[in-house]
Amino acid sequence: MAKYIKQEVPDMRKTGEQKAFYRLKVERNIDFEEFIQKLCSYHRGISRGEALRVLVSASEVLAELLGKGYSVTLDDLGTFKATIGLEEGKEMDTIDGDESKRNARSLCLDGVNFQANKKLVRNASRHCKLERAGIVRVSRSPYTKEERLQKALDYLEENKVLKVSQYMELTGQAHTTAACELRAFSRDPSSGIVSVGRRSTVVYIKGV
Repeated sequence: MAKYIKQEVPDMRKTGEQKAFYRLKVERNIDFEEFIQKLCSYHRGISRGEALRVLVSASEVLAELLGKGYSVTLDDLGTFKATIGLEEGKEMDTIDGDESKRNARSLCLDGVNFQANKKLVRNASRHCKLERAGIVRVSRSPYTKEERLQKALDYLEENKVLKVSQYMELTGQAHTTAACELRAFSRDPSSGIVSVGRRSTVVYIKGV
């Protein structure tokens, strides 16, 4: 049986409201080998060797097609599409400008987006029976917002980049709260902090 958690939402606007959302608790990860075993158990006409060859080949073909700029849709599963971002330490370009700061060597494929097919969602929902697993509250920092910003700036005086995990250690905040606050700082030109990269590869550097 699947479990759900009631998660407190960080109050970034300081409204005093304690809002929450619900998320599924991940019990554990099913690795490739265990997935193969479950696949063979589900369909007894498939041997382990056959399942292994098909999945490995599918992974290699998918990687090749994504790397060549295609999106790939697999019926009953969903659509895969690659994303690109800046190499670590590279500065973000402005949309208008005569000089070219970026070229192909400055960019890399940094992730793959997956949009699930509605049939996959329906099938997963059919197998899902939920029970409550508890409440998770936001970790609150002992520092003010101004103090947290100064800690980030002090860190960047001695280091090239600041990651969310490092900001969490500096401020005592939970991951979601720290990520939201850093993102807000990067959007404020007066903060002295800007972001580079995208999604899971985003890092923060000193603004010019």
